[in-house]
Amino acid sequence: MKNLRIMLTLLMSMLAVGASAQATRTKWITTANDLGEGLYEINVTASIPEDLHIYALGDLGGYNPTTITVQPAKKLEVVGEVTPSREPHKYYDEVFKMEMGDYSGEVTFTQQVRSRKAGQELKVLIEWQECTNQTCQMGEVEQSVVLDGSVAGKAKKEKATVAPAEEAAVVAPAEEKEAAPVADGNFWSIIIEAILWGFAALLTPCVFPMVPMTVSFFMKGSENKGLAKFKATMYGVFIVALYTLPIAALILITKLVGGDAVTADIFNWLATHWLPNIVFFAVFMIFAASFFGAFEIVLPSKLVNKSDENVDKKKGLGGVFFLALTLVLVSFSCTGPIVGSVLIKATQGEVLTPIFAMLAFSLAFALPFVLCALFPGLLGKMPKSGGWLNSVKVVLGFVEVALGFKFLSTADQVYHWGLLDREVYLAIWIVVFTMLGFYLLGKLKFKHDSEVKYISTLRLALAIGVFTFVVYMVPGMWGAPLKALSGYLPPMQTQDFVLGGESSTGNVVSVQNSEEFGSVKYGDFLELPLGLKGFFDLEEAKEYAAKVGKPIFLDFTGHGCVNCREMEARVWSNPTVKAKLENDFVICALYVDDKKQVAKEDWVTTSNGKVLKTLGKINSYFALEQFGANAQPHYVILDAEGNQLGDARGYDLDVEAFVEWMDKGLK
Repeated sequence: MKNLRIMLTLLMSMLAVGASAQATRTKWITTANDLGEGLYEINVTASIPEDLHIYALGDLGGYNPTTITVQPAKKLEVVGEVTPSREPHKYYDEVFKMEMGDYSGEVTFTQQVRSRKAGQELKVLIEWQECTNQTCQMGEVEQSVVLDGSVAGKAKKEKATVAPAEEAAVVAPAEEKEAAPVADGNFWSIIIEAILWGFAALLTPCVFPMVPMTVSFFMKGSENKGLAKFKATMYGVFIVALYTLPIAALILITKLVGGDAVTADIFNWLATHWLPNIVFFAVFMIFAASFFGAFEIVLPSKLVNKSDENVDKKKGLGGVFFLALTLVLVSFSCTGPIVGSVLIKATQGEVLTPIFAMLAFSLAFALPFVLCALFPGLLGKMPKSGGWLNSVKVVLGFVEVALGFKFLSTADQVYHWGLLDREVYLAIWIVVFTMLGFYLLGKLKFKHDSEVKYISTLRLALAIGVFTFVVYMVPGMWGAPLKALSGYLPPMQTQDFVLGGESSTGNVVSVQNSEEFGSVKYGDFLELPLGLKGFFDLEEAKEYAAKVGKPIFLDFTGHGCVNCREMEARVWSNPTVKAKLENDFVICALYVDDKKQVAKEDWVTTSNGKVLKTLGKINSYFALEQFGANAQPHYVILDAEGNQLGDARGYDLDVEAFVEWMDKGLK
């Protein structure tokens, strides 16, 4: 079941570059030996392929160490620390300036436990990072072992060994529920964007010339006009089905196998983990290079030819289906990157969002084919094919570059890398769209472009729009809020310099750990927007709320939450709302996607025995268990004892309604 969680990522990557993320290859087997008098030895053996290595135990700076954790259970006591069967290979790492250790081949990690229950079954959580000389991948697996009380070294194999069915996956266990990072309000924006991509795909050199060709296929030589129009309509239906049904089947099967928790499991990982976000960023850059003419993303010609042959062989609707399939395959070099873009963006929503997004995209894509077949007179009103089609591809390439940096920004925010602060992100966008403006004016030329002797009125209008957008972004380099882009930009807290204000980056402690609040837990790496002060731990917030006699404004948020940034920039920034937040409430922000590992005493054990170690997992588990919140932003007003006051509130840009909700909570 766990391998199914990465199937969505596999499909999108196959569409993009013909390659996909692979499951981890290190194999693990857990056994137990009875040492007598209730003492047992748990042996966890790793079989590591020759071209891989995993990291040693302990603190490794920027790398992820191997961890072996026996899950808490009744009548069970963990004795001592985990010990490896041999010393790791030691070397000095130039990046982190410290000594590292790793293992290759086979190594066994041993942990002793004491059990007061005969035949007790315990679970062992194994987390590791496996790397080649070029790439790394995270792995996590939970295995079970039975303490059957047999003589030391002679435990029954069928009881003491975990079958390899519980293969490691690159994502968190499905039984743990985590909050998805994006609110339902984002659904329609994704659908609208998918529709626009569908129409954009039509205006590419792989697709546009096929409209009159396919329409003439239905109308030529057909005396029964009604039958021809029926076949043309079914042609559109088949196009929609070919784009929508595969992704729908994949998601629905995964949901059926994984249960309700699969929503949070897949989409939280896709939206917040560094690996898929870096992969998505790379895929977008590859898409852009393809649109710029560096290469073409094509399917094997044998597959296309086979489908084309079946168009003439099959009669009736069978031939129509293969005609639709041929269109999908032939146009893949143009539509593949666009389809990948739609799917990747859709994974930032709920579990069914990719299905509806692909449905919206394919309907927009197929609509012109059907309309022109039903009303052939429309063909005469369509523009002729020409060099402008390649210009559309290039423009889409610039858009792909700009959008791709959003994924790199998400990983940067979640893991606190500090690579892509707000002004760096803005600088990239300003340069990208400035180059797009010059391209529209004919000052830049790509490989497959036709010569531009003069620019049309449309290109001039587009260039004016692009340069206007660039001018709008420039003040953001000095701290202008740029509310229209708030959902795409890194938060203002990452801005190094704000004209007429204070620097934020590197000054987080001075903002949150104030004289008023004292030392705020997690205030050394988290900060509230708009210069607001508050807490990042609910217990601290409750203690302070009781002291000052104010209710708590509880904000379930995320670094990768687009709607959270929009709410902060367009609602929280309202003078009335901000004044109430500053004067009438104690703000507590709980990040559900932060990957920072907290102190051991703050680890949380779930109802099924899973130990949560990172701040994001702990907060998302709390959000689901206590408030049923599986989307962000999610706002709750509490009293000082933690009791909820009134209804919760999610993504809604209505400022007046938000003020009314706050006042109701205060009363």
